[in-house]
Amino acid sequence: MTRFFFSVLLLPFLGFSQDAHDFDSAFLMGQKEDVISAKHGLLPQVEIAFLQMQRAAKKDSIELKNVSSYRSYAVQKRIWNRKFERFTNEGLSPEKAIQKIIEYSTLPGTSRHHWGTDIDIIDAQPSVEGDVLLEEHFLGNGPYVKLGLWLKKNAATYGFELVYTKDRSRKGFFYEPWHYTYSALSTEFLSSFIEENLIEKIAKDSTLLGSSYLTESFLNHYLEENIKGISIQLKE
Repeated sequence: MTRFFFSVLLLPFLGFSQDAHDFDSAFLMGQKEDVISAKHGLLPQVEIAFLQMQRAAKKDSIELKNVSSYRSYAVQKRIWNRKFERFTNEGLSPEKAIQKIIEYSTLPGTSRHHWGTDIDIIDAQPSVEGDVLLEEHFLGNGPYVKLGLWLKKNAATYGFELVYTKDRSRKGFFYEPWHYTYSALSTEFLSSFIEENLIEKIAKDSTLLGSSYLTESFLNHYLEENIKGISIQLKE
C-alpha cells in the first residue's frame, strides 16, 4: 500500500497531525471521511490554504464560496444512479447514458472530490438563479468572470490549480472553470490511485446502476481519458 511520506512531513507545519495510514485505498475511494474537516469538507491543510486564499480574494472584493468539496463514495453513487435512471428513462441506452454522465460526473470511487483536496468555487456576491456551476457564468458578461480571472492569476500562489482546463488536447471531462485542486496532495493521491489499480474495484459494486456495462475496456479508456485527462500543471 502506498504511503504519502512527503505530505506527512509537511503536516505538522500546517497544523495537521494525521498519520500516513489515514491515506489508504479506502480513503482514496471516498470510503473514509474521518480525516476531513466537517466545516469545509477539506483536509485540514487544504482548508488552511483555502481560507488564506479566501481572505486575499476578499481584499479584491471577491467572496470565494465553497459550493462542493468532499463527497463520499455513497454520495457520488447516489449522483451516478440518479443520472443513470434519468437518462435511461429519457430513452438513452445504458451505454449512452454512461457516456452522458461522464461528461461532468465521475464514477463513484474515482472522484477527486473523495480526497478533500478538490473544491468547486463561485463568487458568493452575484445573485445567480439555477445551476451556479455552468461555463456560461464565467464567460462574457457572466457573473463569475471577475472570479475566473482572479483565480487564474492568484490560485497557484495558495497551492491550487484548475483541474479540467479548456486545453483542446485534454480529453475526458468537460471544461470546469470552477473546479480547483490543492495540487501538492492531490497529485500524490492520483498517483497512488493509479499505482494501486483501484479502478478495477469499481464494476464490482452491484448496486451501481449500469455496472455490467463497465467493462475492462471501458474502465481502461476511462482511466486514460477521464482520470488522467487533467491540466498539464498537475502532471508535472
